Amino acid sequence: MSSEYVRYRDDLEQIQPGEAETMARLTDMMRGFSEAMNTRYRHAVRSVHSKGHGLLVGELEVYEGLPERLAQGLFARPGRYPVVMRFSTPPGDILPDTVSTPRGLALKIVGPEGAEMVDGHAGEVTQDFVFLNSPEFGQKDAAGFMKGQKPIQLTVNAPEEIKVAASLGARVADSLTGGKGKLSPMLRQLGGHPYTHPLGETFYTQLPHRWGDYVGKLSLAPVSAHLRRLKGQPIKVLGEIDALRDNIAAVIAQEGGEWELRVQLSVDEKKMPIEDASVLWDESLSPFLPVARIRIAAQDSARPNKLVYGDDRASFNPWHAQAAHRPLGNVMRARRAAYRMSADFRREHNDEPIPEPRSQSDLPEI
Repeated sequence: MSSEYVRYRDDLEQIQPGEAETMARLTDMMRGFSEAMNTRYRHAVRSVHSKGHGLLVGELEVYEGLPERLAQGLFARPGRYPVVMRFSTPPGDILPDTVSTPRGLALKIVGPEGAEMVDGHAGEVTQDFVFLNSPEFGQKDAAGFMKGQKPIQLTVNAPEEIKVAASLGARVADSLTGGKGKLSPMLRQLGGHPYTHPLGETFYTQLPHRWGDYVGKLSLAPVSAHLRRLKGQPIKVLGEIDALRDNIAAVIAQEGGEWELRVQLSVDEKKMPIEDASVLWDESLSPFLPVARIRIAAQDSARPNKLVYGDDRASFNPWHAQAAHRPLGNVMRARRAAYRMSADFRREHNDEPIPEPRSQSDLPEI
């Protein structure tokens, strides 16, 4: 494990030829998803991660005594901040959970006043991170990601029954691969993810952020014993429309939970690139190191007003960020316009404001 950490520099990012056009095309594709779902549901939903499986309200505590390389930005000093966590799955459709896709988690931290924010987020206090339950992004850049979305684009208006049947086929195919190999991420994205409990998963940003003077990726790992026991635990999904939501709610209502936020700092510009999102950063070179703990008291994660808040009144965007935690790389740059479009689309079509919270009082009650 190296002790030499890559220092942040502006030239770590390199704009690609044709990048602006690619990003415009990707945003148009995402708008098409939003328009199709709005027509179907008569209600605007996210372009992706439309179906929420629970909203948790709690607190993040930044650890004391962090070494300089970890004590950066929001985490530069000990503190406690309100948070909300939204569990979701990637499709833009709101489908039964038999269509089993990777598990997503979005985290919003309501930070202190006065921090320098990225352009477009000035005057706000929130810091968002978005995670999936795999450390690998799988595509090199936004162009590759857009290519991977083509099957979804071609089937966006297909009947639900066809999508359910295709998902079951993808799940069988993924089980035959043992969840390994180049096809597995695609099969899981198309509905072949195993029927496992979301609360047992470790989540990853997959893509890099600035970490103050350094560069890193983040993970969010369950640390409560009852959550760790859920790793890989199967849940009954067949015949259950909202199995993920119900299973999350049952656990959180009884015991709440705790997660640890960790950062993996880059130690090699070539082995841990910024612009090639397909490269998995080797944990033997630089492990994920703890910086904070999230505590969630026992609560009803599926209470209707919480679900409405998460689905309609909140926007989770990695560009809701302090300058010290600015998203980095081509895919993150592409997300900027796409995420903003998705929130604007919901705001305009639902006639629903989506303000950023400034304090605990702006969040749903526990």
